[in-house]
Amino acid sequence: MTRRRTAARLGTVLALALAAAACDSGSRPGRSGPAGSAAPTTTNAAAGTAGCIKNEQGTACLPTAPDSARVDRARPSFSDPTRITNPRFPVGELTQVLQLGHEAGKPLRVEVTRLPATRALTWDGQQVETVASQFVAFLGGRIREVAIDYFAQADDGSVWYFGENVDNYEAGVVADHDGSWLAGRDGPPGMIMPGQPKAGDVYRSENIPGMVFEQDTIRSTGETVAGPRGPVQDAALVQELLMDGTIEEKAFVPGYGEFRAQAEDELVTVALALPVDAAAGAAPADLAALTDGARASLEAAAAGRWAAASARVDAMAAAWKRVGAREVPRLLADQLTGTTDALAKAVGARQPARARQAALRVEQAALDLELRYRAPSEVDRDRLDLWARQLLVDAAARDRGAVAGDVATLQVLWDRAGRTADPAAAKRVTVALAALGKAVDGKDLQAAAAAVPALRDALGR
Repeated sequence: MTRRRTAARLGTVLALALAAAACDSGSRPGRSGPAGSAAPTTTNAAAGTAGCIKNEQGTACLPTAPDSARVDRARPSFSDPTRITNPRFPVGELTQVLQLGHEAGKPLRVEVTRLPATRALTWDGQQVETVASQFVAFLGGRIREVAIDYFAQADDGSVWYFGENVDNYEAGVVADHDGSWLAGRDGPPGMIMPGQPKAGDVYRSENIPGMVFEQDTIRSTGETVAGPRGPVQDAALVQELLMDGTIEEKAFVPGYGEFRAQAEDELVTVALALPVDAAAGAAPADLAALTDGARASLEAAAAGRWAAASARVDAMAAAWKRVGAREVPRLLADQLTGTTDALAKAVGARQPARARQAALRVEQAALDLELRYRAPSEVDRDRLDLWARQLLVDAAARDRGAVAGDVATLQVLWDRAGRTADPAAAKRVTVALAALGKAVDGKDLQAAAAAVPALRDALGR
C-alpha cells in the first residue's frame, strides 16, 4: 500500500523554513503540478545542495540529497514483477488493510485493497506487469480520495511505484485528479522500498519534475513498534520529504508494509492487515450481536421506539464486554468503544438523527473486527448494505453532498467487491447503482432514496 496526502492537504504551501536553503538559480522550473507547485529539479551534484521549485508563492528550495547518495539510480530489471516478496512492502500478498488516524482534527480512515487484475505499463523500452491496489481515504467519515496504485518488484528485491490514477472528492463529487501520474507516460517509476534497506539509503518514490516528488531517507532499521496485536519487530523508520516541503515520518514493517505515517497535522496507523492479522475459525457470535444490534437500534431510533433502542444498546454493551476479553486489535477496540459510547449517549438523549448516524458507525466498527474472520469481499458486501442505509439517513436529512458521497462510496466498494459476485446478481447491482447515480446527477434526493431498496434487494439484503 502507499500513503499519500489526502485532498485536504494538496493546497499546503512550502514550509517557510525551506525558503532559506540555497537555490540553484540555473535550474529549469518544472511545469505547474498539483496545487500549483512543481517538483524539484533532479540534477544536484554535491552533498548539501538543494533542489528549487516555483509555485504561486515564488521560488523555494528543498534539501534534496545528491545523486551520489541515492540507491535508486541503477536501471532496474523486472523478470517476475508481480511476485512481490519484499517483506517491508508486501503489496502483492496483502488482501486488505485498514488504517485509522486523524488529519487536521478530523478522523481519517484509509482502506487499501489488492485488486485481482494487473496492468502492463511500458517504460524505458520495458513492458512491466504491475500489481494494482485500490486506496480509499475517508476524512470526517466522508469519501475524500480514491486511487488505483501500481507496483512491481525488480529482480534485486526492490519495489517500484509505477504511478496512480487519482480521484479527489469535494462534497461527494470528483473535484480533480491532482496527483495522478503513470510511469512511461509521464516519467520514470520511483523506488518505494529497497531490496535490502539500510540506514542512510536515499531514494525517490515519486520523481517526475513538475508533477510529483517524494524523497525518502531510511533513518534506521531493526526497530520495534507497537502493532495491532502487540509489538512487531524489524521495522524500518523512514523520513519522507514531500513536494510541498512537508516532512513525514514513516515506519515500514515486515508483513504490513507502510505501517505508520505522521506529519504535523496528521497521524495514520495500520489498525488491521490481512492476512497477517487474520484469526482462525468463525467470528464470535458476540460480533454478530453487535452488527445486528446496531441495525436494530437504528430502526428503533428512527421510529421513536426509545425503550427498544435503549435495550439494544445495553445488549450491545454486554456483547462488547464479552468480545473485549479476547484478543482484539487495539485501534479497532478503541474505535468500537468510542462508537458504542456515542450511540448510548444519543439514545439516552433521544436524538434520532444522532442515534441513526451513531448506529451506522457502530456497525462499521463491528464489521472491521469481523475482517479477522471473514473474506474481505464478504465484509465489503455488508459494507455496501451499510452505505445504502447511510444514504437513506442522509437523504432524510436533505444533505445532497453527503448523498452524492454515499453513491460514490457504494460504487468504489462495488468496484472491488463485485469482482467475485454472481454475474446475474452483479448485473442487478450495476443497474441499481446506475439509477442512484442518475438521481444524484439530477439532485433528486427522493429518487435516490427510492432507488435504495432495489440495490439492497440485488445485494441479497
